[in-house]
Amino acid sequence: MAKRRPRGRDLNGILLLDKSSGVSSNGALQMAKKMFAAAKAGHAGSLDPLATGMLPICFGEATKFSQFLLESDKSYRVTAKLGVTTETGDADGDVVETTEVNASPDQIEAALLSFKGDIEQIPSICLLYTSPSPRDGL
Repeated sequence: MAKRRPRGRDLNGILLLDKSSGVSSNGALQMAKKMFAAAKAGHAGSLDPLATGMLPICFGEATKFSQFLLESDKSYRVTAKLGVTTETGDADGDVVETTEVNASPDQIEAALLSFKGDIEQIPSICLLYTSPSPRDGL
């Protein structure tokens, strides 16, 4: 049986990609893989499509080290709009509620302190609302 020829070229190394908003981590990976015509590539972590920031992309032999990058410490900077709730819990969703924020800057600063330091990140759960079907009896 004939040996399969690898697609793409042998490329080894890590690219630190400054991912822009609106692109998924996998989308950024596929663009980089195509741009460099790489045979093997993978990203070491994920950023939400809305997030911007550094996304390590490993090529070839460097993919063997991606686990070390996945397990390493990370930091995040967030911009939030207080008093606004969206249907998706992020800036892409439609606003479902607005409330007046009756907190002093000191109170807000105190609340934000709970988000500083070492935190075990739990991925958010995407909630999908569907209208009840007539067969559901609702």
